[in-house]
Amino acid sequence: MIGMRDRKSNRPTCSFSVSRSARNGCISDHKVLVFRSKMSKVESKQRRSPATAAEYVDRLQSDGRYSFTSSELEDAIGGSPLSRQAALRRLRQKVRVVSPRRGFNVIVPLEYRSSGSPPASWFIADLMSFLKQPYYVGLLTAAAIHGASHQQPQTFQVMTSIPTRPVAAGRQWLDFHRNRHLQDVPVQMVRTETGSMVVSTPEATALDLLRFPDASGQLDHVTTVLQELAERMDPDRLVEAARNSRTPDVQRLGYLLEFLGLPTLFEPLADVVDARNPREILLRPNVELGDAIPHARWSVTPNVELAADL
Repeated sequence: MIGMRDRKSNRPTCSFSVSRSARNGCISDHKVLVFRSKMSKVESKQRRSPATAAEYVDRLQSDGRYSFTSSELEDAIGGSPLSRQAALRRLRQKVRVVSPRRGFNVIVPLEYRSSGSPPASWFIADLMSFLKQPYYVGLLTAAAIHGASHQQPQTFQVMTSIPTRPVAAGRQWLDFHRNRHLQDVPVQMVRTETGSMVVSTPEATALDLLRFPDASGQLDHVTTVLQELAERMDPDRLVEAARNSRTPDVQRLGYLLEFLGLPTLFEPLADVVDARNPREILLRPNVELGDAIPHARWSVTPNVELAADL
């Protein structure tokens, strides 16, 4: 439609064509939209391009992220490797950032400056993704997550498929233990303050405590943890976990569950053990046999006395 003129003022009025052309004297909506689009692109570019490492860290935290890699920092702020390393060093000196692994950095919020790092649960998923390793949080750490927190573990314990050295993040230590059959372990996703992490189920955790005794503490401590963990364990899921576990671990777990007087849990395990025709084992390996007699149901010789804090 062509433009029309007002009869009184003789001024052009707006046409109502799709393009709203300015040839009739009206302001072009198309030009306004193009201008706003360019402004949005400029604002977006400014949003994505912080000038310094400190600004980048602040922006990540405001977006709810608490870890980043050195490669991500390079993409965000550019500059030379030496300048970025110097910037990270200053942030570490201010306890604004901690680097548990070379190339992997964790943001430290103000409330965690005294401990030097947020909890490992905030960044363990990102760390294992950075290392390109499968994992699950296990042993005493998993037991505590499931409510068996009689004694808080001194380290954050993680299971993975290849040998991995421990790392420090502030005042906390992350210990890694190798499980060659990681894919067979029942796990579940547990929500954290920053997302989620993979944790062994209560049933798998109970079996791991017997499989890795050096990382689980003395048998008395394991028995105490099992007493609390039992409240979260399901007999059917326990049997499923036991079918993919070593027979000695199932034997010892069954013996301890019977010691604790938990028939709904140990009786289904007895069928699993009986079907495997197990050999006789010691309750605590590498300790003298003594005069104890093997338990008929589990073929476990109780060569140590249990004194769990029940």
